[in-house]
Amino acid sequence: MVKERYIGIMSGTSLDGVDVVLCEIDSTSCKLISSLEYPMPLELKSDILTMIHGNITLEEVGQIDHRLGVLFTQAVGALLIREYIDASSITAIGSHGQTLWHEPSGEYPFSMQLGDANIITAKTGISVVADFRRKDVALGGQGAPFAPAFHEFIFSNINTSISVVNIGGMANITVLAKNINDKLIGYDTGCGNVLLDMWINKHTNEAYDKDGAWAKSGEVDYRLLDAMMADDYFSLDYPKSTGREKFNEAWLDEMLRRGRAVSLPDDISIQKGTHEGIPLQDVQRTLVELTALSISNEVLKFNTDVALLCGGGAKNSFLVERIKALMPNVEVAIAQNADEIEAMTFAWLAYKCVHEEVVNLKDVTGASENAVLGCVYL
Repeated sequence: MVKERYIGIMSGTSLDGVDVVLCEIDSTSCKLISSLEYPMPLELKSDILTMIHGNITLEEVGQIDHRLGVLFTQAVGALLIREYIDASSITAIGSHGQTLWHEPSGEYPFSMQLGDANIITAKTGISVVADFRRKDVALGGQGAPFAPAFHEFIFSNINTSISVVNIGGMANITVLAKNINDKLIGYDTGCGNVLLDMWINKHTNEAYDKDGAWAKSGEVDYRLLDAMMADDYFSLDYPKSTGREKFNEAWLDEMLRRGRAVSLPDDISIQKGTHEGIPLQDVQRTLVELTALSISNEVLKFNTDVALLCGGGAKNSFLVERIKALMPNVEVAIAQNADEIEAMTFAWLAYKCVHEEVVNLKDVTGASENAVLGCVYL
């Protein structure tokens, strides 16, 4: 069986970098050959966050679309050069794009990803598959998460019931159980790293909390935790998906106000090391508990034997420790190639599109039918 080579590009809601992978793919396997994490320029990250917050013009939308296209091209080029890869040996590139807004349940459902695929194919000479999500939304689906279809493909040989939990900016779960009539289940559990990264960056100027060290120095504020877990999203039934348009700084500020333990003067936030009367490190600790609890609650619903963790959050040893503590009867392990699985997903989705094969996602997203996803840019 002939294996074809595909590149996958993923820039997630964490905005912490661009993951690029080279895979060899056929109808039965997807083998990771090499990978690279390309840095996200701080100025571009800042501009993207400004756009998400709504301070943007149409001109700036076009400029960021172009800048992201250039960035993704540079990331691919860096991998090709480092690994001495001939571009002509690559069948196609699967580019997820950078999600700016995800609103599949609104009056006018849509999911917006930027990163001009025309630039990538023009500069690399390699065909690009992009715009994966909008066909699913057009068919009435959530347009996310897409990882469950790939998880089903690569983990189907595991002879036990498993939950695969991807912890990126948002977290999502895939349930591969033996007792759910072969129905593929997957959805976003809620926030993953997005609030953790935002909070530590705002108050310490660090990009992320390495191994949860800052969180460990604090204590859980249970009133804050209860206020956050009371959000309607956590009680919604699947299919469901979410993003920065939901879990963001404004959401956290509202939860902090709701979770204040006592009545405090309006200027309490100016007290050193506190916000709304809560020590800053306690907020970080409580955000770790939010992510761990919202994940473990969903895993425990399905009685799976094993939970495989992947994504950037799997590198946060304290977060992993808390997930394990909250479900002691479930074996928790870090998946092989945990950092690369999301980018591998889009290499595989490019393969599916090039071969005009439908993707098994309707049970995950709620779409009316499975479909060929993505558009090919030549």
